[in-house]
Amino acid sequence: MRIVLVNPPHSAIGSRIPDEQLPPLGLLSIGGPLIDDGHTVSLVDADREDLPDDETLRRIRAQSPDVVMIGHSGSTSAHPVVCRITRALRAVMPEVGIVYGGVFPTYHYREVLAEEAQIDVVVRGEGEETIRRVIRALAMGTPLDDIHGIAFRAAEGAEKRVIATQPAAVIGDLDAYRVGWELIDHANYTYWGDKRAVVVQFSRGCPHPCNYCGQRGFWTKWRHRDPVKLAKEIARLHREKGVEVFNFADENPTSSRPQWRAFCEALIAERVDVILVGSTRAGDIVRDRDILHLYKKAGVQRFLLGMETTDEKTLDLIRKGSTTTIDREAIRLLRENGILSMATWVVGFEEETWRDHLRGLRQLLSYDPDQVQLLYVTPHRWTPFFGLAKDRRVIQPNRERWDYKHQVLATRYMKPWQVLACVKLTEVILQTRPSALYRTLMHPDRGLRDAMQWYSRMGKRVWPFEIKNFFFRDSRTESGPTVEEMWGAPQAHEEKSMVLKIRKKPVAETMMTTA
Repeated sequence: MRIVLVNPPHSAIGSRIPDEQLPPLGLLSIGGPLIDDGHTVSLVDADREDLPDDETLRRIRAQSPDVVMIGHSGSTSAHPVVCRITRALRAVMPEVGIVYGGVFPTYHYREVLAEEAQIDVVVRGEGEETIRRVIRALAMGTPLDDIHGIAFRAAEGAEKRVIATQPAAVIGDLDAYRVGWELIDHANYTYWGDKRAVVVQFSRGCPHPCNYCGQRGFWTKWRHRDPVKLAKEIARLHREKGVEVFNFADENPTSSRPQWRAFCEALIAERVDVILVGSTRAGDIVRDRDILHLYKKAGVQRFLLGMETTDEKTLDLIRKGSTTTIDREAIRLLRENGILSMATWVVGFEEETWRDHLRGLRQLLSYDPDQVQLLYVTPHRWTPFFGLAKDRRVIQPNRERWDYKHQVLATRYMKPWQVLACVKLTEVILQTRPSALYRTLMHPDRGLRDAMQWYSRMGKRVWPFEIKNFFFRDSRTESGPTVEEMWGAPQAHEEKSMVLKIRKKPVAETMMTTA
């Protein structure tokens, strides 16, 4: 079959401002197995070029596809764009099959299929094996009922039934499915200052219980690739395609000390000069204090540490499983080993006051991170945190703004502009304090100095852009719905999108919708 993968254009600040783009790993991950099954697969990356809808449609139609698959890594805020493009696609290609995947549709499949008649199938959970079975069924004209991990409509007279099959089984061997790197021109994807770059995954999932995380339940269980095989893949991409930067998409790649150490040692043995960046937990850095030199030697230049908040009570509330002492020590250890630290601080878990923001600023200054990223809490319906936030008032009903970089929840004690002022002031103070300026301008490690300067250039563009958007582009409401009224009832009981083993008999869930 002829299959077109579509990465829709996304309005998030991270997609538009840097003038650098990373390839869509999720789509490439399903593209590889489909190519190996003998299908003709192509990619339309409308996000990379910020294509208008008519050009996106023109490029899709030029491939004469039998099936179009669409999805985006920022799936919640990209959903309105997906709906717009697929509606237009159905109007000009009424016979094409449309398959939608990602985190958001995995949990909102009921609403998606009830409201978007043009979408034929929703893939729920990770898709490498599921999509192979879907395409096989569509090619042969066989029923979809026995395929685990999907949702679709079945006609019943004048009405249609939404059928959700049993969740798909967790993929145990992540190396059984290859990434379809041949779908992209590597010269088109850069990061870290115009260096050729890709996104890779060492592991999926996270073993920690943070109750706000929208990814943990999607992957269900922490698993990892073979450390040596991943090291060889990275080395091959560097030698054959000139890739210099590898951005890890993992929630927590260092969860297993033995496996992460094995990966670092395998990559060191490959003798390639690459840059590794990603996210991890402060506790893992403290745990690995004696092997951080291997991190550095393998190529790790920066780790983002998800600190989320600087208040101990809030850390307990969101079940972060860390402490401010551990966070501070992790940053110190990274610096001691020549690795940059980026501290994230999420505003809005509770309804902060001016005093809370000042306390957070002081705490962040005491951490002394190399870089800082401030975000706004964004509740997802399938997480336990959603139940805690369900009665809070929404000030941003535009779902395209639910991307962590826009305020979406009202704060009882502060107006939105006051929260913005605190966030922007915190960023300025953190990034212009003497120690940060010294590292940006005079860091003794040339590579880290370049990285600091690149991040500074991005900040100089993002900072005014966010302020301009807040006052002149984004619209907010003072009388918005509650979180539950906007998104529906909590569904934390469905947080795990996949099962750990395959059951013998499929279980179908049904819902009636109008045709």
